Amino acid sequence: MATTTERMGFFTDTSVCIGCKACEVACKEWNAIPEDGLTFTGMSYDNTGGLGADTWRHVAFIEQRKPVGLQDAEVEHDAYEGLDVLGMASDASQGRDGLRWLMASDVCKHCTHSACLDVCPTGALFRTEFGTVVVQQDICNGCGYCVPACPYGVIDKREEDGRVWKCTMCYDRLGDGLQPACAKACPTDSIQYGPLDELRERAAERVEQLHEGGVTDARLYGADPDDGVGGNGAFFLLLDEPEVYGLPPDPVVTTRDLPSMWRHAGAAAATLIGGLTAIAVATGLRGRRR
Repeated sequence: MATTTERMGFFTDTSVCIGCKACEVACKEWNAIPEDGLTFTGMSYDNTGGLGADTWRHVAFIEQRKPVGLQDAEVEHDAYEGLDVLGMASDASQGRDGLRWLMASDVCKHCTHSACLDVCPTGALFRTEFGTVVVQQDICNGCGYCVPACPYGVIDKREEDGRVWKCTMCYDRLGDGLQPACAKACPTDSIQYGPLDELRERAAERVEQLHEGGVTDARLYGADPDDGVGGNGAFFLLLDEPEVYGLPPDPVVTTRDLPSMWRHAGAAAATLIGGLTAIAVATGLRGRRR
């Protein structure tokens, strides 16, 4: 499906995420996603662990023995305007060896170059008019080709029915002019939804603001249209290296080499056919001579 001239997306500003998991709850409620265990892992206060067929939004809790730099965030988010979340965290961490929490709400990246679209044999995965990537469960045959194709490990198969599931960016809500459920429920505007170009501009300004405030580790992830997946429809402001959040540092669309592979396979087949033809002709000429 052709996209509109204005691609929509998510910008997740992890610097103002408070780990409330309201986005996880809203996502489950709106999309009628089954409960996924609520298991206490013993490794973290995070009880969902990661993205999966039954977890389309996942808030990671990351503990670090690292001090948080004081800064004047001046976050312009309605009732939270002027709230210095990072500064508060720094004050609270004093006397506990500089312990800080990194919290980040992860989601499907809705890549510009989506390997899952390339490998789906039934057309169950398609790109919407908003530029997002959606799975049509009534067409999915459960082949699972898209699962290893995703460079982020987002798509997952639901064992109960064998089909794959992931974030749709609330496609049904977007058609009615509504925000995705997770963005609507986020109390700090950590999850922001809107035209992708506008979000990228806003995110760049936010990074600059954090740098000026002393948070030099702040960086954007997935916002570069020239990266290995052509940029993401859902990108993030991180406060540490991507690996800390369980994200690949340099993702690449896994099907990028398919065209050249087919060309090489075609050339090899042509060479083989040519060789067999030459052998057949030579054999025939020998037979005639005899």
